[in-house]
Amino acid sequence: MSAIAILGCMWGDEAKAKIVDYLGDTADYVVRFQGGSNAGHTIVVDGQKFVFHSVPSGIMYPGTKCLIGCGVAIDPLGLVKEIRNLEASGLTFTKRLCIDEKVGLVLPLHQELDKVNESRLASSKIGTTGRGIGPAYADMTARTGIRLGDLGHPAYLKQRLKEIYAYHGQSLDAQTLKAVMTQLQEAWQVLKKYCMSVENILSEAYLSGARIIFEGAQGTLLDRTWGSYPYVTSSNTIVDAVGIGSGFSARLLDEVLGVYKAYVTRVGEGPFPTEIHGPLADKIRKQGNEFGSTTGRPRRIGHFDAVLGAYSARLNTLDGIALTLLDVLSGLEELKICVGYKLGGKVLTTPPAHPLDFNKIEPMYLSLKGWEEDITGVRSKEALPVNAQIYLEAIEDLLEIPVKVVSVGKERDQTFKIDL
Repeated sequence: MSAIAILGCMWGDEAKAKIVDYLGDTADYVVRFQGGSNAGHTIVVDGQKFVFHSVPSGIMYPGTKCLIGCGVAIDPLGLVKEIRNLEASGLTFTKRLCIDEKVGLVLPLHQELDKVNESRLASSKIGTTGRGIGPAYADMTARTGIRLGDLGHPAYLKQRLKEIYAYHGQSLDAQTLKAVMTQLQEAWQVLKKYCMSVENILSEAYLSGARIIFEGAQGTLLDRTWGSYPYVTSSNTIVDAVGIGSGFSARLLDEVLGVYKAYVTRVGEGPFPTEIHGPLADKIRKQGNEFGSTTGRPRRIGHFDAVLGAYSARLNTLDGIALTLLDVLSGLEELKICVGYKLGGKVLTTPPAHPLDFNKIEPMYLSLKGWEEDITGVRSKEALPVNAQIYLEAIEDLLEIPVKVVSVGKERDQTFKIDL
């Protein structure tokens, strides 16, 4: 038996899905425990691209069951569409997908509220995807939200819809109520066969010695409590969210693997100490295809930040690092790693808590030589160029965590483990 959490450790988009896919060939279960359809997880197999938003990445393996825990916010209409699109690509869901009956729902109302709220923000515009995730989580906290199991009780659902619209001061005439009810009931006809208790499944799986992978969404620095608040997502993304979002206590995990890019990216607004602009950023963005899986927005680009990297490693008690997109750095003459921040005459080795202080800090860099070689065919650390090995070792030393997995390309087989 083994239970492993695979978590994004920066601002998301670290290629977590590829690592889940790489390590998931022998997994019995892959579990999503937080986040919503604002998460876009991409896997490339034999040149074919698969994009997941709510469905766990383990669905790529026919012998793996995929669970969506109660900590996830799902758009029932969007999830039905995602399932149908993936089925059209040749993937199967029968007896393989389970959705917790307590999972919170994202309604069309939430998507409307998301766009309105974003337009009203002045000092702290977040740059959300507009998918309604934040308002849905807010409603669950306010106890006005609707859960998947509610769809099986039409009279109760109708009353809850009236109450949630009233809570937000929105009018709900008979025609709109009927339309929303119809949409949700149609979605329920598809989703009800997947609706069950994820906690019970995981409890039995653990006792039977199954291999379980927990797939994180977004990244540690987007955690609503520990991230760069208020420029964060609406769920908790750190390792402790595993228990809250699935019913499987994080104390039972055997390993926590943190996924980092060989550089840093960010989508949306918020502080970004090592952000770079101009030709270098454009080159990395193009080589790394740094455009959002969900929105298509170009991602902001920056040098690797070991201050924030070490911070997220501590929060998640990482056992190892999976470093992705190392191949994107090939051809760069110089590589920089941020090792500290200057703020008001002081040197910080931990991130400041307030966003205004984040905007004032000056990064301190360690400069390393790059490499010219194409490394997409490399399958061991020893076969990497010497300067690439030095880069890996610098990250290990600064984060005080070993690099266990390295990705050097988009394809599943362009990944290798490092024997420790």
